[in-house]
Amino acid sequence: MNTSPRCQNKTRVGDNTRRPASFWHRGGEIVGWIVPTTTLALLPKCPMCVAAYVALATGIGISLPTATYLRATLIILCVASLIFITARRLRSFMSRGASR
Repeated sequence: MNTSPRCQNKTRVGDNTRRPASFWHRGGEIVGWIVPTTTLALLPKCPMCVAAYVALATGIGISLPTATYLRATLIILCVASLIFITARRLRSFMSRGASR
């Protein structure tokens, strides 16, 4: 009979033990919440301010209708990403609760 330490430390295939999240994984998750939230908070309300911010940041001027579409697109993208992150987090919590 082989009693080497390597044979005794094997895990089963269906083992549900979870490793703690790494520092980089947790940091990426936090950034995933912070970026869309701060973008929504700092997004100007008027299209003229959006056009001014784009001109200051890039040196390229955009028209007011383009700034209006850009602002609406940014709002939709930020809200959609926050909904996605929330749904993923809820699914994780629910699967953790069901496995217990």
